[in-house]
Amino acid sequence: MKKLFSLILVLTLTFSLSAQEQLKREMRAVWIATVANIDWPSKPGISPTQQRIEMRRMLDDMQRSGINAIVIQIRPTADSFYPSELEPWSYYLTGRNGQRPVPYYDPLQMIIEEAHKRCMEVHGWINPYRVTNVPNHINKLDRNHLFHKNRKLFVKYGRNYYFDPGLDETREFLNKVVSDIIKRYDIDALHFDDYFYPYPIAGSDFPDAETFRRNPRGFAPNQKADWRRNNVNMVIAELQKTIKELKPWVQFGVSPFGVWRNSYKDPRGSATRAGVTNYDDLYADILKWLRDGDIDYVVPQLYWEIGKKVADYETLVKWWSENTFGKNLYIGLYASGLSVNRAPAWRNGNELARQLRMNQSHPKVEGAVYFSAKYFNRNIRGLNDTLRNNYYKYPALQPIAKNIKGEASAQPQNIRIVKDGKDAYLLWDAVNEDGGCKVRYYVVYGFKGKEVGDLNDPANIVALTTDSCLDLRELDRKFKGRTTFVVTAVNRFKWESKPTHGVSRKL
Repeated sequence: MKKLFSLILVLTLTFSLSAQEQLKREMRAVWIATVANIDWPSKPGISPTQQRIEMRRMLDDMQRSGINAIVIQIRPTADSFYPSELEPWSYYLTGRNGQRPVPYYDPLQMIIEEAHKRCMEVHGWINPYRVTNVPNHINKLDRNHLFHKNRKLFVKYGRNYYFDPGLDETREFLNKVVSDIIKRYDIDALHFDDYFYPYPIAGSDFPDAETFRRNPRGFAPNQKADWRRNNVNMVIAELQKTIKELKPWVQFGVSPFGVWRNSYKDPRGSATRAGVTNYDDLYADILKWLRDGDIDYVVPQLYWEIGKKVADYETLVKWWSENTFGKNLYIGLYASGLSVNRAPAWRNGNELARQLRMNQSHPKVEGAVYFSAKYFNRNIRGLNDTLRNNYYKYPALQPIAKNIKGEASAQPQNIRIVKDGKDAYLLWDAVNEDGGCKVRYYVVYGFKGKEVGDLNDPANIVALTTDSCLDLRELDRKFKGRTTFVVTAVNRFKWESKPTHGVSRKL
């Protein structure tokens, strides 16, 4: 009996410690959906002042939960949340397609500035083909919308409209849109979600037969599915090239539907029985993009519970871990499910905490992205408390993109402690570099005593800051006695510089 009790105690302690393991580098991101005003702004046409207030409040809430990146939807329906000569202002921003904010401001620039000063990455999320997601919105498009200038680029499927993916002009236009964003904005990544070819409508085929007949590009009449996949493959490869030629440090990531292909159709697929798959229904061959390096990271949307028969979370996280092809893997988690999913697994305890714990047993999983912001920030079933007190207790640097060749910036110099009466400040000289080596933020480490400790332990990170100084009064409660500090610089490549020498003071 004593042996059994000891074993249970050991297992309990091991489980507890495992749940608290933290990586120094981990993606901790949240999707902010603008389509249909899911997350931001709260409704179309509210004032720019209120839009700013809502965004800042949202970012502050995320920062308190340990989030270090946002994925913000900036082109939901062939429109824009930034000034563009290619596409009109979004209805979901101003309440009228083509209407600029009044008083004028640039929402994307505001978001980038607010997120970066909180040391968060900004991934600009765009939808490649969708033009409308509400049927009557086609009648509300601005008169200067491309739809009115070149109708042949668009098709109607079901009750909505889409760019025709089979046209060369569609790819050319998407490259123009992406090039414009990358040139003008300091985003950290460009991001696609799961909407490529639209989800199939029962009894209705996507209306591209005429496009296929005119431009088969060597595919036989019975190879339309392969032709459709090739349409998407081409645009993905071209966009990666467009991005890297302009700014090599900007990542290109995709968040696909959680099942690439079922194993009963393809032995390379997962042991699932999903009714829809990326490869067969959305014509998105994610594995090819990963294998060929056409994307830098993948975030499969694993929105099902552990143990679900047709799509088991445990089965899928293992499958994706085995199919990264050396690229970064983050898992899309369904924060909204804690509120809206009625399955027992989601009502008893916190399903996401169980999934985060499971992710820790798969080393190739380097983080999570939560859908979506509105639900994530509500602390449903104690999610945010769990993150703050356990999984995200300490800060984390964003992962380095394995598919991007980068380098570290110079180390900060002249670290010193300056006293002003009873106050004290840690200062260092700012690092001035350009391109991918431009510093995104500084990492301050603190160690009790006179020696520099382990820089790989996130528990030793006392601050992330975009300033070249730190008010040490904030640390008085954490450290007693002599404390040693070192500083590093993290650049746009996500690389961390060599640390400064240590400086000490008695707190």
